[in-house]
Amino acid sequence: MEEYKKFAKGFAKRAGEIMRESFVLGMSKEWKSKDNTPVTEANSKINKMLIEEVRAKWPKHSVMGEEESSIKEGSEYDWVCDPIDGTIPYSHGIPICMFSLALVKNGKSILGVAYDPFGERLFFASQGEGAYLNDKKISVSQAADFKGVAGSHEMFKTARFDINKLAEHLNIQEDVKLMKLCSFVYPCCLVAAGELGFTIFPHTTPHDGAAVKIIVEEAGGRVSNLFGEEQRYDREIKGLIVSNGILHDKLVSLAKQMVKENKP
Repeated sequence: MEEYKKFAKGFAKRAGEIMRESFVLGMSKEWKSKDNTPVTEANSKINKMLIEEVRAKWPKHSVMGEEESSIKEGSEYDWVCDPIDGTIPYSHGIPICMFSLALVKNGKSILGVAYDPFGERLFFASQGEGAYLNDKKISVSQAADFKGVAGSHEMFKTARFDINKLAEHLNIQEDVKLMKLCSFVYPCCLVAAGELGFTIFPHTTPHDGAAVKIIVEEAGGRVSNLFGEEQRYDREIKGLIVSNGILHDKLVSLAKQMVKENKP
């Protein structure tokens, strides 16, 4: 495990250097036809670098990346990566974004790292050892109800699940200070650090949840699909509810009443 930890943290820092070097106004980007989201040269460069380095170090391990994957049939380990979570703000000159990487063993996250190179915030957790921000241990908030709580959510046209009613209820009826950052990993890390009470994700992409699963839970929180169930992170997921744990059952109960699945 120590070798994996060293690699993950070191790679996160090097990915962050690429993100900083490429961070300019007017940066070149392409728009993906499948979901109308941007991809930059930095996204592709980081993803490709991860595949090459994992292949050299652990040739039997798979890599599942947002931009490119290298799947080894029967592999016990998967490195699940989002090269830049928050590419929309990043590509428009807004530094709300993170590099995210998890080591997943038989579908379960055993190590996770998320790095904001602009705020120099490195979040890290491994199984049974707690969660850390720049080597300082962190923990979730103790908020027991929605009053005064800040949370976040993501919503977009191509998402598998429609969370509009849930978001409206939380924002209007519960008076939650609900934000949409166009980044999912970042607010999840803020849940782990006790700044946000929860965040909600409506899509099926495992790279959005693999690292935060272990970071948030090692900080004392809870991560499940939208309906309160555990799930694997080496395949499609059924959305995410990420919380301080105390609010989780309330959020799941509301989601079961208000969330609908969109037809693919």
